[in-house]
Amino acid sequence: MNQEYEHEDPHGTAEDAAAATRRDAGEAESSRASRGWWDRNADEYQTEHGAFLGDDRFVWGPEGLDEAEAGLLGPAAALKGRDVLEIGAGAAQCSRWLAAQGARPVALDLSHRQLQHALRIGGEVPLVEADAGALPFRDGSFDLACSAYGAVPFVADPVRVFREVRRVLRPGGRWVFSVTHPIRWAFPDEPGPEGLSVAASYFDRTPYVEQDEEGRAVYVEHHRTLGDRVRDVVAGGFRLVDLVEPEWPSWNSQEWGSWSPLRGNLIPGTAIFVCERLDEE
Repeated sequence: MNQEYEHEDPHGTAEDAAAATRRDAGEAESSRASRGWWDRNADEYQTEHGAFLGDDRFVWGPEGLDEAEAGLLGPAAALKGRDVLEIGAGAAQCSRWLAAQGARPVALDLSHRQLQHALRIGGEVPLVEADAGALPFRDGSFDLACSAYGAVPFVADPVRVFREVRRVLRPGGRWVFSVTHPIRWAFPDEPGPEGLSVAASYFDRTPYVEQDEEGRAVYVEHHRTLGDRVRDVVAGGFRLVDLVEPEWPSWNSQEWGSWSPLRGNLIPGTAIFVCERLDEE
């Protein structure tokens, strides 16, 4: 996981605003940009959002939907003894929660610095530094896989990631991942009233890219419509079991980048896809 929804402007930060653009970005460039961005920004991210995430809490998004309440991976009591892969794990907060339920999680992340924060917090969770598109595990190694805003929004070829996840899951395995709700791409990234008017085409799939003075990408995010995401799930070898769009709870008064109570009460901010591995007959 890492709650990578932290990026203050899914479409730009103050220091990079002048370099923000929409252009094509392939797999290698996207992966390189994500690794570099998270290695540079992990410290600030954990300082700013660590209290919300907790050290051993499983939160699906800025709304604060907790896996302990939602049970999207299954009842907490049924997690005991299950092998679970967390993709885009960041500081492994979700994996620690899983371990506390008796599961056997493995926390995987592209960023070395994020995994250093996982070591700093501690716990008996195995950590793996790797790309989600090339998982370093044998076929059928896990019962479950999950990702809370990790990896999926930042890869150029999500179907490749999904097929890798399917490969390492056992028959009937469940794959649950959350991303920024696709409708948010049509609105400005502002938490206030200015973020409530459509400003761009929802159907424009051109990646959002921040680049340095030499034109090299330093941050890349890929947009897929809701229909695209469903088709990607199916092409990856999964059946979509549920699509969860968390409502903004009354207790959550926090603004997180462009997420806010104002916007959260009017338009969805997070989409959670609950999928099961399709097995060949």
